Amino acid sequence: MDKLTDKYIWKSLKEGDLNAFSVLFESYYPKLHSYGLKISKNKAVTEDSLQDFFLYVYEHRENLSDLDTIAPYLFTSYKRFLLKVMKKNEKLKQTDFSIENFVDIQFTAEELMTNQETQRFKDKNISKLLNKLPKRQKEAIYLKYYSGLKATEISEIMNINYQSVVNTLHKAIKSLKEEISIIKLFN
Repeated sequence: MDKLTDKYIWKSLKEGDLNAFSVLFESYYPKLHSYGLKISKNKAVTEDSLQDFFLYVYEHRENLSDLDTIAPYLFTSYKRFLLKVMKKNEKLKQTDFSIENFVDIQFTAEELMTNQETQRFKDKNISKLLNKLPKRQKEAIYLKYYSGLKATEISEIMNINYQSVVNTLHKAIKSLKEEISIIKLFN
């Protein structure tokens, strides 16, 4: 969705347009579901919380701020919503969410096979290399390459400035390239 469409959909949603809500749900549910699974590692918790989240958005639509782009708001709000659900359910080992702003995303081989951006690496162990990255780098990589978000949107979601996102992505890619070079030397 482009910015004009985002703005129109959001405005229509706030006015109670069920078609706008349907478009929003259909457009963002798959990406938020995938992101939620990375955070919760539990399909039932992710699906239940995501449905509750969309219901919450619709029920509180009149109180929502005006937006030009929807993705940063939805990813940030859903992450916060899901972490609260997980904390409430006591299914998460860590209980102090104020200390941990970045989730520990784990990559699977199936995701890597379906993403054109990473197919060029052609290394069966790329998921292991990605999982070695620090949490912040993993989340930035996931949001950029698996959710298709822009650096400005990622900065809002991760609550860091734009340059930090660019630097984080650069460090992650550089680290991956170095690891791949080392692996190629020994193969």
